[in-house]
Amino acid sequence: MKQLLLLAFTLFASFTAFAQISLEDSTVQVIGYWDKNETQTYIITNEKYRVTGTDTTKREFSKYEVDVTIKDSTANSYTIEWAYRGIQMDTDNQFTKELAKVSENLSVIFKTDEMGAFQEVVNWKEIRDEIKKGTTHLRQEFKHIPKINEIIDQVESTFTTREAIEAAAIKDIQQFYTYHGGRYQMGQEITGQLEVANLYGGKPFKADVSILLDELNGEEDNAILRMWQTIDSKQLTEATVAYLGKMSKAVGAAKPDLSRMPPLQHETRVASRIHGSGWVIYSIETKEVSAENTLAFEERIIEIK
Repeated sequence: MKQLLLLAFTLFASFTAFAQISLEDSTVQVIGYWDKNETQTYIITNEKYRVTGTDTTKREFSKYEVDVTIKDSTANSYTIEWAYRGIQMDTDNQFTKELAKVSENLSVIFKTDEMGAFQEVVNWKEIRDEIKKGTTHLRQEFKHIPKINEIIDQVESTFTTREAIEAAAIKDIQQFYTYHGGRYQMGQEITGQLEVANLYGGKPFKADVSILLDELNGEEDNAILRMWQTIDSKQLTEATVAYLGKMSKAVGAAKPDLSRMPPLQHETRVASRIHGSGWVIYSIETKEVSAENTLAFEERIIEIK
């Protein structure tokens, strides 16, 4: 199936390559050339674990499929649906397993601009209500767990507003459209600083970002792009301590001491192979949060089926 899809992409390239990939000046512009009702299916895997010293703990693995459908296309925008299904969760945490089921058959509808760059979630109220319905059930099922209401409150806060959903609940979608709308040149690294959502609440974090066009493949009409993002360590550490203090108060524990908190480092890397039509062929995002001898690792892979 994948080989047939790539062949179809190659045939389609004669209509799109000139707008996307230019071998003459070694540039690529990532633009969505999508038709209404066009659909591609992706397999997405996510792995998380924590390393303390030489010990690996809290390992979680999930896998699911997404049908990506172009619901509407205008001169200025695309309306796109991501429909989630087949969620599989491998973890020892039963609450996490049941929480994952809440997203089964969930659909996220959002808009991009005419280039395919993400703009906003459209059906955020429906998503909020669907999640609320699922978490209400979890409150009853896991009511024997101490402070379960506070835990679920934190989960629900991720879905209360459009902004919250866009910042924390659709990380796979944000990864998919990382490069759309941009123009990149081989050997020319783009660097700058941007604001990253603070998932603890409060002001966004500052982050240093670099983007590089790593490979151009004219024959198959695709390109590989890479991105590195590092969040300001001081801002991250202070926000983490404030959040832990809030959580400690909720569960009646001692407030953490900022002076004893080691500096936190947060780095994200995204590498994507993108076809000239704007469809992602393969993308991998790696996040590492570290402090002294502790590392929290997360890796998400998006692959066309």
